[in-house]
Amino acid sequence: MDNHSPEELLNHSYSALLRLTRHMFHGFPGLMRWEQTDDIFQNAMIRLHRALADVEIKSEKHFLNLAAVQIRRELLDLVKKYKAECSFAVHHHTDSLNPNMVGGMVAQQTMPESDLEKWTEFHQLVENMPSEEKDVVDLLWYQGLDQDQASKILGISTRTLRRRWQIARMKLFDVLS
Repeated sequence: MDNHSPEELLNHSYSALLRLTRHMFHGFPGLMRWEQTDDIFQNAMIRLHRALADVEIKSEKHFLNLAAVQIRRELLDLVKKYKAECSFAVHHHTDSLNPNMVGGMVAQQTMPESDLEKWTEFHQLVENMPSEEKDVVDLLWYQGLDQDQASKILGISTRTLRRRWQIARMKLFDVLS
């Protein structure tokens, strides 16, 4: 990858990283009562900026993975913060937004604590996966790329990507079921 400053990389990819943050944030429905996408994005970009100072970006894949890791870490740290026994949030009932609109208003539904724990566990499992599988999950699940786009970024065949995606999903399913 061209030798760009961290500021140039972040400015150039601002919109894509904001979309990625928004997409990943929806995987943490228990945080929606307490946090906003822009705040999470800002904190994750501070993390990413710090990481860019210590890392030489080798490819688009490397940059996207680094960004996804920083966003995921920010979200997981927020979950820990709000689930801590000393947190004000731990004793509050939290609703998550239901995408179904009722009379122009967004209906709310209760998110059971066990669902929040499962989502948190899911994201932590992804964080700890072998890099080949984590890269595929990052690009397909978190970033919402299609398989052709992801295979090009990873420099692998679509068939290899599908195999890795299947292995990753099976591991996640086995642990979470």
